[in-house]
Amino acid sequence: MKTTFQSIDRFYKSLKLQTKLTITHLVIATIPMIVLAAFFSTKLYDMIVADSIRTEQGASAQTVPLIEGTISQILNVQTQITGQDFYKLTLSADRTEPLSFLAASRSADDFQKKVERVTDGSLVTDVKIYMDVPQDDPAFSEYPVSDTLLPIKQAYGTYWYGIFKGDPTLTKMFCPPFYLSSYEIKHNGDMAYLTKSSMLYNGEHVPCFLAIYFSQEHFNALLKDNMASGSSVAYMVNARDNLVATTDSALSGTYHFSYDEIQEYFRSSNNFILKNVLGEDVYAGFYNIKNTDWYMVVAMPSQPIINKSIEITIAFIFVYIACIVVAFLIATLLSSSITKQLSAVINQMAKARTGPPVALPAPDTQDEIGDLISTYNYMTRVINQLMEEQAKSAEDLRIAEFNSLQSQINPHFLYNTMDMINWLSQQGRSQEVTSAIQKLSRFYKLTLSRKKSLSTIANEIEHVSIYVQLQNMRFHDKIDFLIDVPDYLMEYAIPKLTFQPVIENCILHGILEKESKQGTIVLTGWLEENTVVILISDDGIGMSREKIEDMLNGRGTSSVSGSNIGIYNTHRRLQLMYGLQYGLTYNSVPGRGTEVEIRLPASTPSKYTDKTAKENDAENSLRESHLVQALNLLSRPEINLYEIAEECGYKDLQQFFTEFKEHFGYSPEEYRRHVL
Repeated sequence: MKTTFQSIDRFYKSLKLQTKLTITHLVIATIPMIVLAAFFSTKLYDMIVADSIRTEQGASAQTVPLIEGTISQILNVQTQITGQDFYKLTLSADRTEPLSFLAASRSADDFQKKVERVTDGSLVTDVKIYMDVPQDDPAFSEYPVSDTLLPIKQAYGTYWYGIFKGDPTLTKMFCPPFYLSSYEIKHNGDMAYLTKSSMLYNGEHVPCFLAIYFSQEHFNALLKDNMASGSSVAYMVNARDNLVATTDSALSGTYHFSYDEIQEYFRSSNNFILKNVLGEDVYAGFYNIKNTDWYMVVAMPSQPIINKSIEITIAFIFVYIACIVVAFLIATLLSSSITKQLSAVINQMAKARTGPPVALPAPDTQDEIGDLISTYNYMTRVINQLMEEQAKSAEDLRIAEFNSLQSQINPHFLYNTMDMINWLSQQGRSQEVTSAIQKLSRFYKLTLSRKKSLSTIANEIEHVSIYVQLQNMRFHDKIDFLIDVPDYLMEYAIPKLTFQPVIENCILHGILEKESKQGTIVLTGWLEENTVVILISDDGIGMSREKIEDMLNGRGTSSVSGSNIGIYNTHRRLQLMYGLQYGLTYNSVPGRGTEVEIRLPASTPSKYTDKTAKENDAENSLRESHLVQALNLLSRPEINLYEIAEECGYKDLQQFFTEFKEHFGYSPEEYRRHVL
């Protein structure tokens, strides 16, 4: 008996795949079940869709008035605030009293009490008035109402302030969390209603903003509490196509409709419509929220409805399924030997989409599946070998290109600085010579250190500050350099020599080409989600779009310093390290100035924390002081190189030469020839 079973098993394994599939198809009798299921699902699906839409419409019809009622409460608070005597007097066109006088008045006390009453935490969380008034005005610090009055400077950098600045006709706006600063969200509220007015200050009309802060969670709760189906999603968007509130952030992104589409669908139909979103059928309804530019969208995917109809269909044919269970079991037993190995091959092939393919165990059959596995294993070995070779080649190419770009730093700054030091030395201005040499030494220490390719924003700011100081020594303090970077950005990582080429271009091709040879450079920065944004602007001569494109492509030239390769190198380095979405973006107006936006991912460089690293840092500091001393001595021709090396603590002249060139990029002899 055992021998017979083994013979049958061997015979079956030797059968061709087509024969096995023929046997399986003959055994499985599923056609009547498929026909019956299709018949019932067609009828039931239409009924379930109609019922689901009717239920969701009823829930939405209850939600919209609740949202509009909440909006009315917020608008009522705004009306109460603007109706206060203090607010009216502040914005009065006939006012002659200074702002500080109003802040000390009885009406200011009444106003502050009113603000405290309306911000009880149930809906409105805070009330602030932003004024375009100097920050040192006593009204902002010396009176009870100072908690509500804020200088407009605190709104700088917020998205809502940028919107009002960009649209002078805009007077009011509901702001989702995206429009607010992180400070506002933490201390005031994550949504706000802004109204713009003007006030009289020192005889001039200046802008004034009333901000009513409230909680987004209140709207999220209204949407969630009135959802009829757990598989549906409800969300609200504003006229700028920004998300206001949602029951599910992931689903609202998946079933997103643009604001223009929503308006079109809302005008064309009062009922739910069927739309295809990302290949999936979705029933969607659209509702306008009064007194806002908001629309509420309710999206109901069809798949749960289909699943529900399938479940009911299965219930109808359950008895029939019981009759074919035996046939199904036989089909499973017969097909398992086929699908087991075939599924293994398919699964391994699917994994190759996200990683290198992995070989399968050697086949134990001689049919088409066995041949397929053998061929797949051979292909896997070849592909892995090619992937390894390609990865190594790509990495070698990336490193070579990156190093090549780093090596193309324009040396004219060094030569010009040396000329300046030589001139100062000839003039007998020894203190300025020492200062210039120390600055130059620190500049090239930050530039040429080879331990790490990354620095911090703080170090890069120090680097360009030294550069501007040296340039001001050359050009008699013609350049004003303003830095406005928040402290939280200082420790973020940035490739070395990112700022300097941009600042150099601002000076040489922007400010110094002006008739006055004088100008201002501003460096600021902020964090956008996981991206660090640095903005460098100048008031130079500006440049055309064609010139910007040529410069970023490495084709730009200038009559001042020749090639603009430094800008191209910086742009390419950032893209090589982080990707094409990062790098430099130029915005320039000829005759007015240039803005350069630098974008890179937010990360922090690794720190040396072990004892050895700290000891090495101490040794490097001592070595640096000796090399700075050497720069001073090299400017004195009466002292030979052997004496200089010994004076700086070097017993070996060759070691002195090696460390000097490694630190500064040129030998002591080359430096002395240039200076003297």
